[in-house]
Amino acid sequence: MPRRSKVAYIMSRFPHLPETFILREMQELRRLGWEIALYPLVVQESAVVHDEARAWMPEVRCPGMFRPGIIGRALMTLVRQPIRMASLLGEVIWHNRASPGFLLRGLMMLPKAACVAGMMKREGVEHIHAHYGTHSALFAYLVHRLTGISYSVTVHAHDIFVCRAMLGTKLRHAEFVVAISEFNREYLGKRVGLWVREKTHVIRCGIDPDQYASAGGSPRSGGVFEIFSIGSLQPYKGFAHLIRACELLRDRDINFRCRIVGEGVLRQELQAMIDKAGMGDRVELVGAKTQQEVAGMLPEADCYVQPSVVTPSGKMEGIPVAIMEALACARPVVSSKLSGIPELVEDGLTGYLVPPGDAEALCERLALVHAEPDSAKRLGMVGRARVLDEYRLDQNVDRLAGLFKDTILVKQT
Repeated sequence: MPRRSKVAYIMSRFPHLPETFILREMQELRRLGWEIALYPLVVQESAVVHDEARAWMPEVRCPGMFRPGIIGRALMTLVRQPIRMASLLGEVIWHNRASPGFLLRGLMMLPKAACVAGMMKREGVEHIHAHYGTHSALFAYLVHRLTGISYSVTVHAHDIFVCRAMLGTKLRHAEFVVAISEFNREYLGKRVGLWVREKTHVIRCGIDPDQYASAGGSPRSGGVFEIFSIGSLQPYKGFAHLIRACELLRDRDINFRCRIVGEGVLRQELQAMIDKAGMGDRVELVGAKTQQEVAGMLPEADCYVQPSVVTPSGKMEGIPVAIMEALACARPVVSSKLSGIPELVEDGLTGYLVPPGDAEALCERLALVHAEPDSAKRLGMVGRARVLDEYRLDQNVDRLAGLFKDTILVKQT
């Protein structure tokens, strides 16, 4: 790059512990020489914060919703661009009318977008990138319509699987769309329109393999089969099925320990399930951990499990970064077969796949990993090779940076 170009990053919340993929992406872009202006919609308080995220906090631009300046600047924009503001208000109301929650948030975003639009212009932002096709993409769209600054969107999971209010409009006006999987790209084509496939680039989330020790041998010690799983304690993560599978493993007299990393609304319910089954000495909810702590724990596992399901609302995974991390450590993976996961976990080659919500099938595969450690080791090593080939942070962010660069150069000519 002949000079440092500035890209504004928009996400719903920051810092948000599970979204290491956004944090790492920004870090890598900065390493490549890009200026990143951070504009989360909400600054979130969290008991556990990644050290890397903490370093970004002084740079956060997030004007409070009810600050006098927000309303004042929104009124100034209304005076200067009355037709545009009225048009945007009408769009937000019309396209979100079937979803009261989205409608309310959209109405709240408009004055904030009017304020941020001026901030981005003064700051010299040349492009906006939004993560998730819901509120972040709407915010980028509003700022674009008020300023002409181009924007792009990365779509992940619930943002296209659950509520697609105004999604077509947001993606049509984007310079390009990034999908984290081929599954997502095809899904958009079916749900939004074939036109979106042509502007959608599959760029996978990535990790730095050097941060994860390749545990090529089995770490099993003392005969204890170590099972590991990561995720927020929410329904779509399917941890209740993992706990049930652990009951079945116990009934087979397999000596194991299962650790589940993460926090969420289901903690009490899951803990009650563990206690009722009398498995407090075998299954542990260890709480939220930083990415450094997770990297240190993964090599201790004999098997990584992703027991995800599809909820009644349609909420499901994209491709969990935790699977990439486990495979980077050459750990065998057992995962539900859904969404884009089979693009990474290929049954019998880089791991094992089971039907979502099937605790018996999950138990069978865990028992197989336990019984055949040499085969499990081969799965982990092939999985690590897949991650090194397709899920490297530096390679994938370099592709994204190329799209940013092309977009900015076109605007300048």
